[in-house]
Amino acid sequence: MKYFLKHADAHSLLLIDEFGGGTEPLLGGAIAEAELKVFNSKGAYGVITTHYTNLKHYASNTEGLVSGAMLYDRHLMQPLFQLSIGNPGSSFAIEIARQIGLPESVIQDATDLVGSEHINYDKNLQDIVRDKRYWENKRKQIKLKEKKLEEQNALLQAQLDDIKSKQKQLIREAKEEAKALLANTNAVIENSIRAIQESKAEKGTTQRVRREVEQLKKQLREEEAPTTPARPQKAPAANAPAPKNLTAGDWVCYGDMTGKILEIKQNKAVVAIGAVRSVIPLTALKKSNRKDAENRVKVQQVFVKTSDELKERRLAFKGQLDVRGMRAQEALEAVMYFMDDAQMVGVSTVRILHGTGTGALRESIRQYLDSLPGVQAHDEHVQLGGAGITVVEL
Repeated sequence: MKYFLKHADAHSLLLIDEFGGGTEPLLGGAIAEAELKVFNSKGAYGVITTHYTNLKHYASNTEGLVSGAMLYDRHLMQPLFQLSIGNPGSSFAIEIARQIGLPESVIQDATDLVGSEHINYDKNLQDIVRDKRYWENKRKQIKLKEKKLEEQNALLQAQLDDIKSKQKQLIREAKEEAKALLANTNAVIENSIRAIQESKAEKGTTQRVRREVEQLKKQLREEEAPTTPARPQKAPAANAPAPKNLTAGDWVCYGDMTGKILEIKQNKAVVAIGAVRSVIPLTALKKSNRKDAENRVKVQQVFVKTSDELKERRLAFKGQLDVRGMRAQEALEAVMYFMDDAQMVGVSTVRILHGTGTGALRESIRQYLDSLPGVQAHDEHVQLGGAGITVVEL
């Protein structure tokens, strides 16, 4: 100590174990504290171990010095072999003496000799170390929770963006489905007209049916544009003379619709238009040739039936096909039927679940999809399945 007190400077490193030991503790602690003041004033570096309370106090209250302690589990009474910087440690003398089996009377006598002030100081050191460990663990847990919250927030934001994207997609699909419905209905109507022609219906009847079909098409287009007010059907003026010779059983026209008179009450008639019965003024009815009327009804029935079937198929259609576990040929046939249905009901996007595996099934399905006109296929988003799912845009 004499040498270093004289020669120590800012380039010195002092490693001292049990500083001030080897003499009476009170005096040894005082000498060690006085020497420590000199070393600190010279700016020397060092690591010093001690059990002296006065050195712990001095280090805690002096700039340039910092306390540290090797952590100890006071419940298990086992060392943790962890260095904690910032607070002085306890010697756990009383606790260790009790654990190794010293008589309680001896321990109590030693406690009385030391005095409550020293015991409380040592206990407070233990509590500080315990609390520090507790709050450090809490801080780690909070950091982990914050990290998880950030990850969840990022995931939720991605899902929200995906929902917004799908919302726009659904709006586009709804518009495309409306167009597809119009196109499919037009095809069915044309087929109906062709069937009437092939059945050798009269030319005049066919022309009238075609005109009525065009009116039906116009109505359908108006239904697809709800912002445009529908034009009221033209009916004979209220003051027009009532048609003569109308009786129950006659076929009549009411605007674009055709029905059969079931009953006449004064100046009104009960008319069956399809499955619906309506009470209509006689002045609004026009007598129709039976054959002409039957052809008109046939077109109406085909139109209604086709529209209903398309609606049912659209409601029953599921936009996702799962072929995982199927053999390649079986899966390919299922995809073919699935794509036929998708095109018929007029959807714009479907998903095919085939899994990853060796990739052979995916490749076979992609080759078939590439052969379809107007169809584009790509992998699903990574978060939603990636290469194990093919998204098909029609």
